[in-house]
Amino acid sequence: MAVTKTNPGNFFEDFAMGQIIRHATPRTVTRGDAALYMGLYGPRFAVQSSNAFASAIGYPENPLDDMLVFHTVFGKTVPDVSLNAIANLGYAAGRFIKPVYPGATLSTVSEVIGLKENSNGKTGTVYVRSTGSDESGDKVLEYTRWVMVRKCDPDSAPPEAVVPELPDRVDPAHLGAAVPKLDISKYDFDLAGSPHRWGDYEVGEKIDHVDGMTIEEAEHQIATRLYQNTAKVHFNQHTEAQGRFGRRLIYGGVVISLARALSFNGLGNAFHVAAINGGRHVAPLFAGDTVYAWSQILERAEIPGRSDMGALRIRQVATKNHDCSQFPLHAADGKYHESVILDLDLWVAIPR
Repeated sequence: MAVTKTNPGNFFEDFAMGQIIRHATPRTVTRGDAALYMGLYGPRFAVQSSNAFASAIGYPENPLDDMLVFHTVFGKTVPDVSLNAIANLGYAAGRFIKPVYPGATLSTVSEVIGLKENSNGKTGTVYVRSTGSDESGDKVLEYTRWVMVRKCDPDSAPPEAVVPELPDRVDPAHLGAAVPKLDISKYDFDLAGSPHRWGDYEVGEKIDHVDGMTIEEAEHQIATRLYQNTAKVHFNQHTEAQGRFGRRLIYGGVVISLARALSFNGLGNAFHVAAINGGRHVAPLFAGDTVYAWSQILERAEIPGRSDMGALRIRQVATKNHDCSQFPLHAADGKYHESVILDLDLWVAIPR
């Protein structure tokens, strides 16, 4: 009998509470990756775009985009956590811990912190806490996500159900570590593209980011490969043609990055994503769809010990094929509006 050497991915019954997974393979992230990321999404935040701008305000050089770091760390987990996933359901307790600069090598370790078989007996939800570290072993990012994963044998006995308690938001006291002390006197608001500081935003304020971006098949394929995300639903049209949508799904991280890039128009000085408090992918996105975004200010918080910057907690909503001039979120029946594809809760850092 031949022994296979290929990896079929883990099914729901392959996971166990407390299981520690060291993911292959470490990834050195370069300025070339940063340029490709910018070419895919077009983010314009000055700190990540300009070495001169970042150096003037206190960085040793311009750091990598926070979402490039997130997607790289996330991509490591896919072959072990979500290769057989039906859907990535949500995020919580995501915190950027240390700035990451070009040349850093990132790797990821995950711990299974929750398991629950679904009522259909064919799938289950797996909760993992993943930690990204650099070549020195220093943590740069940690987050929790939960994924609906297929069972290999629908008749296998379910595990004891464990659903972890997750915080509603990251404490603002933990938000300052990934940004060096800034010299705001050298922060050029003209070059940054916006005059608005932390104190200019009001809780409850809604911002239509106005612009839209149409995503093409080649773009989302390149983006997902950039992160070494091997999820089958993003790549294989031959098999996905037989699936429930009949075509490849766009990786949800592409939507996150598009919404983040679009948010520059209205949040141009929100140069750092400090935390991912929670969120979910509400509906799928496909090539040819146009993405719009809007944000609402949920909270304005001081960061202890930091007079140079404050934190804004924002609800960032992305839609497809529907502009955000009316801030679409819920329909009359209380369910999500049919256009909504992403509902994300973030902390962002912004100069005071």
